[in-house]
Amino acid sequence: MKNKMITSRDDDFAKWYTDVVRAAHLADYSSVKGCIVIETNGYAIWEKMQEILDKKFKELGHVNCQLPLLIPESLLRKESELVEGFAPEVAWVSEGGDKKLDERLCIRPTSETMFSDYYSTHVKSYRDLPLLYNQWCNVLRWEKETRPFLRSREFLWQEGHTIHATEEEAMKETNQMVEVYHWFHNEILAIPSICGKKTDKEKFAGAEYTLTNEALMYNGVALQAGTSHYFGQKFSKAYDIKFTNQENKEEYVYQTSWGTSTRMIGGLIMVHSDDYGLVLPPRIAPRQVVIIPIGNCQEVVDLANQYEQILNQNHITTYIDDTNKSIGFKFAEAEVNGIPVRIEIGERDLKEGEITFTRRDTREKIKATLDIDVVDYVSHLLDVIQHDMYERAKKRRDALTYEAHNLKQMEEILNTQPGFIHAMWCTDKACEEKIKEIRGCKSRCILEGAKPIDDKCVCCGKKADKLVVWGIQY
Repeated sequence: MKNKMITSRDDDFAKWYTDVVRAAHLADYSSVKGCIVIETNGYAIWEKMQEILDKKFKELGHVNCQLPLLIPESLLRKESELVEGFAPEVAWVSEGGDKKLDERLCIRPTSETMFSDYYSTHVKSYRDLPLLYNQWCNVLRWEKETRPFLRSREFLWQEGHTIHATEEEAMKETNQMVEVYHWFHNEILAIPSICGKKTDKEKFAGAEYTLTNEALMYNGVALQAGTSHYFGQKFSKAYDIKFTNQENKEEYVYQTSWGTSTRMIGGLIMVHSDDYGLVLPPRIAPRQVVIIPIGNCQEVVDLANQYEQILNQNHITTYIDDTNKSIGFKFAEAEVNGIPVRIEIGERDLKEGEITFTRRDTREKIKATLDIDVVDYVSHLLDVIQHDMYERAKKRRDALTYEAHNLKQMEEILNTQPGFIHAMWCTDKACEEKIKEIRGCKSRCILEGAKPIDDKCVCCGKKADKLVVWGIQY
């Protein structure tokens, strides 16, 4: 039976999304306009994301640090493109206590400025390089329209900032980190994503170029889900970050940054969840298995405890719901919270020598005999669920991926059932602006090295050799 707290996904997708966020206790609205409370269930998912990504970053040689939240205005203005790009979203502190500050302080929308300032005083020689830093922090951007996880004024993220002695090393880092995001989305979040280069119009302010990881939501709207930026020497020249090379000559460093945020939780919801609540891929689920004893006979209790212990010992996060709630309520709660596997142990079933496993992704009930190896059985079931969730999401994405050869075709797709649209582009910004007039459609990324679908720009009809993925975005 459908969860009464949740609007049907196909009736009102925006309302459905908010209902799932609230029903699963992922986030709630706060008294601070445009900012959310990330509730315990939502934060547990973020912690799991941090754990997996942080391990990967460190395997690649990165280390964590923490830089100030506040940025002096004079420091921010050293790189003009960054200032121009973030100006509409910057919040300022102009008073401390009851005194007006001599200089305004910006609440960080991103940290290129502070890292550049730090690097400028801590790099002397090529022997100091590379510096591969990352920080887990919050940022503030004064967004006009907000939605939980997808776009809020304050949000959590990680931002990597690295400096290198050579252009080759920095470019390699830029490519490597967008591939990390691609791996994370596909292998851990079960979200099929695509990688490519942003157009100059859509690249990060101050970057030479931006690589992006793009995902498609159930409703055909795109989500930018992790970006990696190559700065070259733009920031190092603006902030005077020099080192002495092996020929004993001074040179500016080459710089990168890369980041992803709590909007990944929004992506998880919009790709996988349903009218019954949250659906989580097992590899990102903070709790993978719930055991629900039906009845309180000793045999049921003992088996539940035995399963909980052995599953947790084998790194399958498991808990027993032994609260005083009704069995139906326990089932519904596990379902709305997206627990991948539910094990039901009842006195009647035990007498028949079996127990019941329920998959959250398909809601399928599976009977199994008591002589199974529960660790092997559950491990295999979790792997199957992870695989099936990815394949369903990929099938949906592929079904909502189109080709367009002119503006009329593009408009028909966007007004009927939006999705990823593959179309050629001549590289003229005027054509990008023209396409944006159709429901705010933007270039998502250039598919470098991809086979052209024709040789004419979808907008102006002139010769084109860039295959671009277009779409409406969150």
